[in-house]
Amino acid sequence: MSITFTVNGKQASVSVPADMPLLWVLRDVLELTGTKFGCGIAQCGACTVHLNGAPIRSCITPISAVQGASIRTIEGLSPDGSHPLQRAWVELDVPQCGYCQAGQLMSAAALLARTPNPTDAEIDAAMNGNLCRCGTYLRIRQAIHRAAEMVAAAAGQGAHPTGSGDPNR
Repeated sequence: MSITFTVNGKQASVSVPADMPLLWVLRDVLELTGTKFGCGIAQCGACTVHLNGAPIRSCITPISAVQGASIRTIEGLSPDGSHPLQRAWVELDVPQCGYCQAGQLMSAAALLARTPNPTDAEIDAAMNGNLCRCGTYLRIRQAIHRAAEMVAAAAGQGAHPTGSGDPNR
C-alpha cells in the first residue's frame, strides 16, 4: 500500500503493508532513528511523535492511519537543538541513559504548544505514561518549566512564577 504524508515538513511516500507500525516506517524505511522502540504496546512513551500536533505512540499506530497527515519526530523539533525544551534539557542535565528522552521531549513539546505556562499538575498529567527508568522525573518537570520561561522571555512576557528552578517543586 502506498501512503503519502508529511514528516518534519517534508513530503514522504512509502509503499509498505497498511498495518506496519509508524515507528518502523520512521526508523527502518525513512531512517529517522531518533524515535525509539520501548515496549511495543504504547505503555512507555519512548516512541512518542506528533500526529497533526498531538502526541501519539508510533509503535501501535498503523501507517495507514497517517495518510495525508503531518508527523513530527524528534528530528523535526529543531534541526540544531535550539528548541527551548532541548536547551532546557541540556541546561538542567535531564538525561541519564537518554533512551526515553526523545519521547519525553515530544510529549513536553505537545504540552507547551497547548499550555504555554503549565502548572506542576498539568505537566504531571501530560507526561503521565512517559516512563523513565532512570527516574529523572523532577528534572523533566523543571526543564519543562524552564523551557516555558525561555519561550515567555523570548515573547517579552516574563517568567512564569513556578519556573524558578527550585528543585523541590
